Amino acid sequence: MTNLQDMAGKTVLITGGTGSFGNELLQLIKDSDVKEIRVFSRDELKQEHMRVRMKNPKVKFYIGDIRDRASVDQAMAGVDLAFHAAALKQVPSCEFFPMQAVLTNVVGSHNVIESAIDHGVGSLVCLSTDKAVQPVNAMGMTKGLMEKVATAAARRLVGTEGATTISSVRYGNVMYSRGSVIPLFIEQIKAGKPLTVTDPNMTRFLLSLRSAIDLVLFAFEHAQQGDIFVRKAPASTVADLAQALVNLFEADVPIEVIGTRHAEKLFEVLASSGEIAQSEDMGDYLRVRMDVRDLNYAKYFSEGNREEIFLEDYHSHNTERLNVKQVEELLLTLPAVQAELAAWRAKR
Repeated sequence: MTNLQDMAGKTVLITGGTGSFGNELLQLIKDSDVKEIRVFSRDELKQEHMRVRMKNPKVKFYIGDIRDRASVDQAMAGVDLAFHAAALKQVPSCEFFPMQAVLTNVVGSHNVIESAIDHGVGSLVCLSTDKAVQPVNAMGMTKGLMEKVATAAARRLVGTEGATTISSVRYGNVMYSRGSVIPLFIEQIKAGKPLTVTDPNMTRFLLSLRSAIDLVLFAFEHAQQGDIFVRKAPASTVADLAQALVNLFEADVPIEVIGTRHAEKLFEVLASSGEIAQSEDMGDYLRVRMDVRDLNYAKYFSEGNREEIFLEDYHSHNTERLNVKQVEELLLTLPAVQAELAAWRAKR
């Protein structure tokens, strides 16, 4: 866990700050010695709810869209540390509206990165996803491009004294976050409906929101220019996840296989073999170093890299696999699941 004293006296900006990540990070740092926390997002209603709930003078709210560079600049001025979490994340939505994903996840991220550089922000951490590796859908492709935009900017800044340190973090499914299947399964249980599973053999990484926050803070503390940090995590099949929830709620509902959605993978990849070959194992994390070669094409097309070792990708099929009982234990660590269980038992 990162020492929050590193944030003492600093002004922090969170783009997409009203989402799951922003809410959790705010809860963690609001009582620290941070000078100011700026929440930047498009949704004024969510901001109002957060303002009423927080009642904290350190938290300032900025309405804007990362697609609009002027609104980003207004929020970025005077910032010491920025976390870029704003994105379009729903896979099916991005499939049907890919240009909207491009405008937010690529163009919007470019605005955030360039604004951070121009305003002398000390460190910018960009949040990515396992779907960015070997992407098969528009969401993953645009998040992968976000990583490339961040890396290109970082490469440009190498050797520049006092430049913004730009890094990215990559993690798998955050349990009970927006887009997680867990709330859907719980709603289906409460309604007495079958749990709809796309493919029972599909595997996904399982990560608590707090573990994702720890990864982002770890990146802030350890990042060097252009680093990508990967959080190691266990995985389970979707069928075992559904069965674990049925067991916890002691529900008498079936599990129904409905087939895959648009552009879903059988398993997710957190780091490719090429990235692993140039990574540093830091315990719970992998640091993937930036390729610092310049635009000398001989280095790419004629020289190659004789030292490269071809390893296996790190994906949700070959990571630690949790059984149903282990998934139950992990689910019980989530406050939201505990609250749903308490309410469910109270009604029975």
